[in-house]
Amino acid sequence: MCANVRALSWLMICGLLAAPNALANEFRVAVVNPNRIVEQSPQYQSARRLLLDELYERESKLLEQQNDIDQLQRQLERDSSLMSEDEIMRLRNDIRARTRRLRYDKEELQEDFALRKNELRSRLVRQMEEVVEQIAREKEIDLILSEGVVYFSKRIDVSEEIIERLKQQFTNR
Repeated sequence: MCANVRALSWLMICGLLAAPNALANEFRVAVVNPNRIVEQSPQYQSARRLLLDELYERESKLLEQQNDIDQLQRQLERDSSLMSEDEIMRLRNDIRARTRRLRYDKEELQEDFALRKNELRSRLVRQMEEVVEQIAREKEIDLILSEGVVYFSKRIDVSEEIIERLKQQFTNR
């Protein structure tokens, strides 16, 4: 079904583009490169830095936890002959509990990171869509294509304008 709709859309676009010059002049098409926009937008760079900072901070804590576990494990190996059976059991239970907690914290970090990444991506996509719509209205563009385009001339690429507008929005916030 979706492929049929897509094929029909392309046929309609091709038909409009092949129409007489009068109609072709009235119908304006533009193209955007979403990957370029994302990579060059300050919003993306800022979100990426924020995400990496959050990740680094939490990974540092996980590394500390792992080092503590390793230290307790070395202590157990080194001093077990000098320890009572109860002390050995307490230390093993402590190591086991800390290992479980570390595993849980790692899973939580991965889930939080994925959620945060999606949240930031969604916000950037909304901002980009708003700017695309603004530019389309200002320039009276009837159709803006993005992914799946095989070729387009720089004349119809409005990606740079979108990037500039996003930069303006970023500095004005």
